[in-house]
Amino acid sequence: MYGENARPNAQKPPGIPEPPALPELLELGALVVDTSRADRVGEFRGVAGTRWSLRPVGGGREWEAEPGRVRPALLMEQLRARTARLNARSRGEVL
Repeated sequence: MYGENARPNAQKPPGIPEPPALPELLELGALVVDTSRADRVGEFRGVAGTRWSLRPVGGGREWEAEPGRVRPALLMEQLRARTARLNARSRGEVL
């Protein structure tokens, strides 16, 4: 198992594309990072006017983010967000 995790990350470095381009590339539920909220990871839920709707991984209250302050989540950030959700569920904090 160690060899699987030792490979270099094949993801491209996160760049900030033009706001209209990213929603076309993102699928509903894709994980992104809102840099205006301390790099909070959220699921892309769609476009609401000039802002994007995001929600916490696994559900919760949605928030809006400026498109220029959102970038795709790295693999490590995705793993961290999903693990935090599962740990909270095991403690009985969320369903």
